[in-house]
Order: sequence, then structure tokens, then C-alpha cells
Amino acid sequence: MKKYSAKTLEEALAAAAADLGQPVEALSYTVSEEKKSLFSKKITIEVAEISDAIAYAEKYLVDAIATFGITATAKSTISDDVIRISLDSDHNSILIGKNGNTLQALNELTKLSVSSKFKKRFRILLDINEYKDSKYEKLISIARRTALDVQRTKIPATLEAMPADERRVIHNALNGMPHIKTESVGEGHHRQITINYVE
Repeated sequence: MKKYSAKTLEEALAAAAADLGQPVEALSYTVSEEKKSLFSKKITIEVAEISDAIAYAEKYLVDAIATFGITATAKSTISDDVIRISLDSDHNSILIGKNGNTLQALNELTKLSVSSKFKKRFRILLDINEYKDSKYEKLISIARRTALDVQRTKIPATLEAMPADERRVIHNALNGMPHIKTESVGEGHHRQITINYVE
């Protein structure tokens, strides 16, 4: 957390935005001190940086998993504004769960906790033993085969429901395929990708 002080909240936010190279709206901050005297006023804010969000997410995950009696370590990287957290433990298969459901639940809980703490949405992708990467490869393979069928038959196809990160990977993989357009349909956990033929 970085601290900035000024006479007004607006001035403190402007100083933080200039220093961090971000728009004021993108800052996650708390007012840590407010001093008023007869002739002056001073406000100090603490602005969270992405490194603060990463440290919080890692600690949250390790502590949450520890409640199940499982010791885990977390290591993070950032690419394309996505915080990628890699977990490792002696019980990786338990943390992944059937069809990755436990892993997905841990991912959602971590995102909610970080967003609640910092009053800002962060894109977080949790992986264990490169499970997500291998799943992405399988999904892309299935999606490409399905898209080739759609190209040949001109009949739309809908894939099974999947989380947002998996849908994003498929949209990106099929983007640019001739005569193919993808769209997400449905609500919540039932959201699916439809692959359509376009002239």
C-alpha cells in the first residue's frame, strides 16, 4: 500500500493517479488519516497496488486450504492484466476436484474475496499442476472440430456449459476462422458457447 497526503481527497487521488500512471477511477484506496486544525486540513490515503491484491489472494488461498488440513504453496505471475496463481500441495487432485469443480470454486471465492477487500474487480486465474492449461488445449481441440463441422454443414452447434475463462479461450481460438462466429448464450453456470455459420 502506498500513502499519499494532500489538503483534499481529490488532490491526494490526483497525486496517486499521476504517480501510479492510472486514472483516478481505477484506484482502490482507503482514507487512513484525516487531520483538521483551525487553519489547515490534511487527508492521507492508502492506495492498493496489484502486488497488494496478489499477496492478499495468495494468503487467502493458502489459509482457506489450511482449514481442510492441507498445506499448500502459491506462486503468482501477471500477464494480460490477469493474475495467474499456481497452487501446489500434497493433495492436488482433491483441490482440483471432479471436472475441476473444486478448483473453479476456489477461484470464484478468491476473486470475490479480493474484489471485496480492494473494492475493485481483478481477473484471477487459479491453476494446479497445469490442469487448466491442459483443459484449455482439450477444449480448443473440441471447439475447432465442432467449428469445422459447422463450416461443412452450416448448422449451428452449442458446446456444453463452462466457466467464463474457458469460454474466453474458445472465443479467442475460433476468432478469425472463416465463416465462423461464436457467442455466449444462457445465464450463470448454464452459460454456453454457440458456434454459428456466417456467410
